[in-house]
Amino acid sequence: MADLAPEQRSQQCGGFPTKWVAAAAILIGLSVLHIYLPVGDWLQSLNDWVVDLGPTGMLVYVCVYVLATVFFLPGSVLTIGAGFLFGVVKGTIVVSVGSTTGVALTFLISRYLARDWVSQKAGGNPRFKAIDRAIGLQGWKIVGLLRLSPAIPFNLSNYLYGLTSVKFLPCIIASWLGMLPGTIMYVYLGTAGKAGLDAAAGAAGRTWQQDALLGVGLVATIAVTIMITRIAQNALQAADLGVEEVT
Repeated sequence: MADLAPEQRSQQCGGFPTKWVAAAAILIGLSVLHIYLPVGDWLQSLNDWVVDLGPTGMLVYVCVYVLATVFFLPGSVLTIGAGFLFGVVKGTIVVSVGSTTGVALTFLISRYLARDWVSQKAGGNPRFKAIDRAIGLQGWKIVGLLRLSPAIPFNLSNYLYGLTSVKFLPCIIASWLGMLPGTIMYVYLGTAGKAGLDAAAGAAGRTWQQDALLGVGLVATIAVTIMITRIAQNALQAADLGVEEVT
């Protein structure tokens, strides 16, 4: 298989490692801003506003996530924000519903409304040709593996799958399951970030035991996500998609 062009290699690097850097940068940025600006107060005000909206607040967040997915906007910030605002369980539900709905819409747009435009974007990418061939042979299994360990950027892949032979429902279910480990990890990062800001602000009602338990859960979530990613990449390598192993 031909080597990827430099810009395509940079897109490949936009998978798991780059997302890690983005997540760390967001959390570090919040911590630094907290020192110089009343970020904690602003975030608490946002949190209170969303809580006051009740289920409507979660619905609003889902709609924002859907739009971000359709319009190629980065979802990592929104995913971490869901953990900050809603906690691990509700945040995971909100992001899963929003991202999966967005994936479904982009798939339909690509297959029925913008097929020619997406085909032009994907036409010169040798990796997509390999993916298209593998999906033709193994269907939704390849989609699920790619979601676990993306060989192409998330937002672009949402449109590219509409060009392949995979059927709509299997693609959406495989995407949802494949995105879930990463979703949980980023939501957990947001929850941990909120706990850190609360601790820095001297929030009452928190104990060191709670913070320690949250930290252990975060480490365990990251470790499981890395393990799943490695397994998926090994499977993709076996399928001859040229996916490099995460180090």
